[in-house]
Amino acid sequence: MDFKSGFISIIGAPNVGKSTLLNALLSQKVAITSAKPQTTRYKIKGVLHLPEAQIIFVDTPGIHDASIPYNKYMVQLAIETLEEVDVVLLMIEPFPKGLKDGHYIINTYLSQINKPSILLINKVDKISKPQLLPIIEEFNKIYPFKAIIPISAKKEAGLEDVIKEIVGCLPEGPQYYPEDFITDQSERQITAEIIREKIINTTREEIPYVVAVTVEEFREIPEKEMLYIRAVIHVERKSQKGIIIGKKGQKLKSIGQAAREELELIWGQKVFLDLFVRVEPNWRQNPKVWGQLRLKMQ
Repeated sequence: MDFKSGFISIIGAPNVGKSTLLNALLSQKVAITSAKPQTTRYKIKGVLHLPEAQIIFVDTPGIHDASIPYNKYMVQLAIETLEEVDVVLLMIEPFPKGLKDGHYIINTYLSQINKPSILLINKVDKISKPQLLPIIEEFNKIYPFKAIIPISAKKEAGLEDVIKEIVGCLPEGPQYYPEDFITDQSERQITAEIIREKIINTTREEIPYVVAVTVEEFREIPEKEMLYIRAVIHVERKSQKGIIIGKKGQKLKSIGQAAREELELIWGQKVFLDLFVRVEPNWRQNPKVWGQLRLKMQ
């Protein structure tokens, strides 16, 4: 059989499980995951190497209606991937809101393109089989999916079927990346996303939606066999800065400790993590600031 390769877009509403799926398929963490919506900031490529194929995944921000300029920008990133890829994976949840989101994405986006598409119904461990069958029938009628696959990304159920169906849709093609290549994220991007995940998991209220992280320094200290990382947490208001720092700095200390422990596992050495919180007023409204933050992450 000839070798196959291609680019796969994983789309769906915020918090549907796209990052969890990508991490499970690749068996390692390349996209941050959280119980709060809207946690995937950048297009992240993850490459799955098989004897007969190379599958390049693009994990995108959730598609949804957005009123804030930065959210509109994130949504546009997701839509643009549909024109760039070979296969689209649409993830939905088998609950009323999840089904509504699925209809919206199909009618607004999928119906406008001509790409092989696979529907993944995530979190099927939360419903019974009699509840699942009508959902499959419903979506079979409204769009010509190549396959509809019930999965549980968190429990890694149904993933072999997902890979099999993707390979079946791929065109013949070259090996785009060497076999040891997993993701196109830089060391600074991976570090920043780990820190941001810990902020999201630690804070509540509006904080997860207004925070950005940049790594301003990332260097080894050979004499101490240690990695020095200086990172800045960007927020929009002084009150948000206070929430992240916490009483007597305890919350920032907890964020730093959790991030440092995971970074040491990822980089395989001791890490000295220097965290600072900086106020960037209304940064989500200002495209110039988005660009500055993005450039710092390259």
